[in-house]
Amino acid sequence: MWRDKKPDRPLVLNLEPKPLQANQPSKPPQATLEGTTLISKEAVRPTGTIADSVAARLGPSLHVKGEISGSEDLYIYGMVEGLVQLDERKLTVGATAKVTADIIAGDVVVCGNVKGNVRAKNRIEIKKEGSVTGDLTTPQILIEDGAYFSLEIDRVAEKEADKNVSSQMVSTPPKVTAAGAGPGSI
Repeated sequence: MWRDKKPDRPLVLNLEPKPLQANQPSKPPQATLEGTTLISKEAVRPTGTIADSVAARLGPSLHVKGEISGSEDLYIYGMVEGLVQLDERKLTVGATAKVTADIIAGDVVVCGNVKGNVRAKNRIEIKKEGSVTGDLTTPQILIEDGAYFSLEIDRVAEKEADKNVSSQMVSTPPKVTAAGAGPGSI
């Protein structure tokens, strides 16, 4: 009934269309491999498909100490201590996560607790359940109502910057700029 032996000859693909006769249901052509080149599924799969967008996950029972680096998206639901570096990928800190680490990624979404410096190339998003304590460096930030974050202004650095600007103004005469430019014209 079932044969364990493989056929001695290769299968042949016959892809030529056959004319249909009236009142007969259409049948798919027989699949054969003769005269064709085999192509792997990886070569046929288009880039950007679901398989490419699946993110790695660290579950809530995992505790990682050390450095995490990679080039794929990552969801953290457990505890991480150390450094998380994902180049230009997306890091999501889940609601159950406790991350005590410096973070470097393309995008960072915080729903849990982060203690450490966060640097994002594109954007940092702090959800209302999220908490971040550390320095944030990003061109774009989104903070939902109810999110916890700490903002600290370094007065010493501010005074030094003012001092440098004042000394430059004394040593060089002011330059005239286009009409309307200056404070209050924005």
